[in-house]
Amino acid sequence: MPLTDAPFLPTLPAHDIERAMRWYKEKLGLTPLMDLGQAGQLFRTGGSLWVLYQSPSAGTGKHTLGGWIVPDLDTAMQELRSSGVTLEDYALGDQGPTTENGVARDESGGKVAWFIDSEGNTLALTQIPPGMSLPGAGT
Repeated sequence: MPLTDAPFLPTLPAHDIERAMRWYKEKLGLTPLMDLGQAGQLFRTGGSLWVLYQSPSAGTGKHTLGGWIVPDLDTAMQELRSSGVTLEDYALGDQGPTTENGVARDESGGKVAWFIDSEGNTLALTQIPPGMSLPGAGT
């Protein structure tokens, strides 16, 4: 089978898989679909599958590992904050994003916010610019 036909599963590392599963349930309302044994826990959000797995290297990458496309970033941020999630602020100049109240904005109207999970992984919420749609998602 060519890779173009094979599903691609993002994976997020966890130092402590049980702690991470509690965090994802308590903070984001997500529970695993399936226990994959040593391969980790399989989740589904918005039709996408992803895996949370045990690794001593969790949290060592300081880049964004994954994220969710949301229709209203402000509402999504408020929901996360009400669950105790802290949104990150960045002032990286020409090396990366600069946020104001946790949000980086671009000239086309797109917005992004970042947060850190219980294992030190950086995750994002993205609101795509007005008038733009994801391929296959319609208008």
